[in-house]
Amino acid sequence: MGIDELRGTVQGTVLLPGDADFEQAARPWNVAVTQSVGAVVTAADADDIAAVVRWAAGAGRTVVTQPTGHGATGDIDDAVLLRTGALDDIAIDPAARRARVGSGAQWGRVQAAAAAHGLSGLAGSNPVVGVTGYTLGGGFGWLARAHGWASNAVRAFDIVDTDGVRRRVDAASDPDLFWALRGGGGDFAIVTALEFDLVELPQLYGGRVSWSAERTHEAFELFTALTTDAPAELSVWLQRYQLPGAAPTVAIDFAYLGDPADGRALTRGLDALPGALVDTRAAMTADRLGTITAEPTDPSPSLSRGELLTDLGDAVVKTLIDAPVAPLLNIQLRGLGGALAASGPHDGARGPVTEPYALYLLGLGLPHLVDDVAAGFATILDELGPHLTGAKPYTFLAPGESASAAFDPATLDRLRQLKQDRDPHGVLRANFPVLG
Repeated sequence: MGIDELRGTVQGTVLLPGDADFEQAARPWNVAVTQSVGAVVTAADADDIAAVVRWAAGAGRTVVTQPTGHGATGDIDDAVLLRTGALDDIAIDPAARRARVGSGAQWGRVQAAAAAHGLSGLAGSNPVVGVTGYTLGGGFGWLARAHGWASNAVRAFDIVDTDGVRRRVDAASDPDLFWALRGGGGDFAIVTALEFDLVELPQLYGGRVSWSAERTHEAFELFTALTTDAPAELSVWLQRYQLPGAAPTVAIDFAYLGDPADGRALTRGLDALPGALVDTRAAMTADRLGTITAEPTDPSPSLSRGELLTDLGDAVVKTLIDAPVAPLLNIQLRGLGGALAASGPHDGARGPVTEPYALYLLGLGLPHLVDDVAAGFATILDELGPHLTGAKPYTFLAPGESASAAFDPATLDRLRQLKQDRDPHGVLRANFPVLG
């Protein structure tokens, strides 16, 4: 079957190599990643998605779904790239404290709809990240220490299975698939909509305070103090920046889920560190969570690595605090613990993370900088050595890494068996496939 036959199977658009808008349509959010796909389909609705899967199964082709383009690896040569951004409906049921969103919905719009009722989803830190991809990989942000993984909040999925059949999946109808979709990645079905619980969050307090790099050690000591025995409602991140053409800085970002007065009291140590360059601390609502870190919301070229840390001892300080940030842009430390480290009998595939800290490294993915950034990553990871467990959240995986790092061996075996049972011909492929 020729790939041009796709045009007659869907109501949405189909772009093939050579079409005027093909390269732009195939480009992921991280523009440093190249995707040499065979076609780009922008689905108009769930029926389009089912039609694409049925066509791919008959043609022996693979379908890769990227609602927003986040998480792309580039390892999808000749695949059919499926965009589901048009499926962006959002419905909030305030009485049930539940949201139903289409697979193309972004967190910023969901949070705005939920905040109108004093509610919040378990959103990440960037408002343009898609709800679906984030949640399929587990998903942890400012609410995770108090409420756990976003994937465990899901109560039902609308999917297209590998036969191209539309179905609704929940804990009763298909417990194995429901378990896998809650944190096991997007390798098992194409999600067209999902329903998840919301939490009450009528008020919170958070923001960023930054200083010149001379305050890095003091800021790190404050970060350590704030993350030691912090209540689950308080999440704190340390950021070291070396932006092009600017002096290096250090920042503490935080969110407290509760009364702003209590949040101010818990973080009063921030006032003891003078010389702040930026101070955005304020009472806010859930729709403003994405402003705390002020992450880029436009596509950009980047390289990243994420790891989990066992401690913040002297060797870690020497590598992450004493050494320059360059050639990287950002060294980020997140305090973990709380509900992220807990497990329950009804959890999905994303198991607990017991390491106390997460490390995230970011560099510019421009051609003339790639080698230096990669060398910077290698130096840091080599020096940290025994302080890294090698495990990581699925959403921290970077191009070239394997999904095996995101799961314990028993979970990975179960996911792989399910993949073989449900998709023996490899019709679907996640950005980070469990069989990769």
